[in-house]
Amino acid sequence: MLVETKARVGVFSIALQAYLPQFPQLVPEFKAQYEAFKKTIPDTVELIDGGMVTTKEQSQAAGDKFRAADVDLVIMQLLTYATSYNMLPAVRDLNVPVVLVNVQKLKAPDYANTDTPKWLGELYACGAVGEMVADLERAGKRHAVITGVVEGGDPEVQKEIEDWCRAAQVRRRFRDTNLAQIGRPYPGMMDLYIDETNLYHRMFVYTKQFDWEKMWAIADDITDEDAIRAKAQDILDTFEIEGGGTIEKVWDMARYVVAFEQWVKDEQLGLVASHYDGFAQGVAGKLDSMLIPAFSMLIKQGTACAVEGDIKVAMAMSILKTIAGTGQLSEMYSIDFNEDICIIGHSGSGDAAISQARKPTMKIVPVFHGKTGGGYLTQFYPPVGDVTYLAITQDRDGHFKFVAAEGVNEEGPIFTFGDTNMRTRFTCGAREFVNRWSEAGPTHHMAAAVGRHVDTILKVAKILDIPCEVITR
Repeated sequence: MLVETKARVGVFSIALQAYLPQFPQLVPEFKAQYEAFKKTIPDTVELIDGGMVTTKEQSQAAGDKFRAADVDLVIMQLLTYATSYNMLPAVRDLNVPVVLVNVQKLKAPDYANTDTPKWLGELYACGAVGEMVADLERAGKRHAVITGVVEGGDPEVQKEIEDWCRAAQVRRRFRDTNLAQIGRPYPGMMDLYIDETNLYHRMFVYTKQFDWEKMWAIADDITDEDAIRAKAQDILDTFEIEGGGTIEKVWDMARYVVAFEQWVKDEQLGLVASHYDGFAQGVAGKLDSMLIPAFSMLIKQGTACAVEGDIKVAMAMSILKTIAGTGQLSEMYSIDFNEDICIIGHSGSGDAAISQARKPTMKIVPVFHGKTGGGYLTQFYPPVGDVTYLAITQDRDGHFKFVAAEGVNEEGPIFTFGDTNMRTRFTCGAREFVNRWSEAGPTHHMAAAVGRHVDTILKVAKILDIPCEVITR
């Protein structure tokens, strides 16, 4: 990604201090289990180690460390039975979910040869989890439970841990990067309008405002011909250009992409929402004509760029790009009632990573429908198979909500006028899907990703402490 971020995950384990002098062999056993557990945390996140906690004081020390690091998530390993005072001081001042990992070392007891320390050290599970959740509820803390076993490996436990870490990355990305708003939303699309101060308070995203006059001059100082040539080749490698592409043909576009990439790094941008509604003449027209593929090159590198000034869909695109590796802007296009499928897509910038069916295409059109000017249009070709859609909306009080759905993209004809579109079948049928999706009030844009990701989206929603309405799976 052009701007790298790394989630910070607080990790600690708990055991009951009263057991340790009674059964001293538990100390090395628990230490070894905790060291092994930490290795299951993926290196895609920064691990903040709270240690093995057996007293309230140790729990407080872990909490101090977690607060100082501004962790995005806490994962706690239950080694054996422990009282909730081992847990609560570590998390009481945090506003992030606590994931309780309740893993038993051995698959099953050797009943005849199990004594008390072996039971407490290698076979104890389940007993303390309800106590922990009860106290987390009373403390108003978000929580989740993962139960499994160490012996023989447990892919489900590992998958859940990695999924939570991916979800935590969204919070860190929103927290550490900025959103660039260039211009303003498309006139009259009031579903897109947003209060940027409310956005910062509720979703951590800080908005930087940019005028188009600044953007027109962004490439004026780009003179490194080697960098421009390399980026021109990158554009040719990314897109199949109608009529054939050459370095010379995309030279000016490459200059702007080089400039945009430096701008993204300088301003720490994870998201961009833009709309131009000027006269598209002179340098303004030049940039406007190539903005769609230029921003597509930024999306390819992890910076979500949304058209029509839609900040909320930029966030949805960023979430899917972060957790799924693909994030394509979309909206409802048509319904094929004969086939009972929805046609979903959008014109404008897109994610080359989602174009897995074929290489993205670029062509010049005389008119951008509903917008000023004309220029390069890009089309992306998502693959047949599972797809996830995510929209972000707000209620009357400014609270955010996710709207999510899973479907299946199918083979068949698509529109050929240059816009990305997909033929998606939903389990509830096209007519009912459109009813349910629309009733959720999602705004008219959403993001799309290859694969099924609702479970991870639900984790993101829990981390950000916002509701998520799942339409269909």
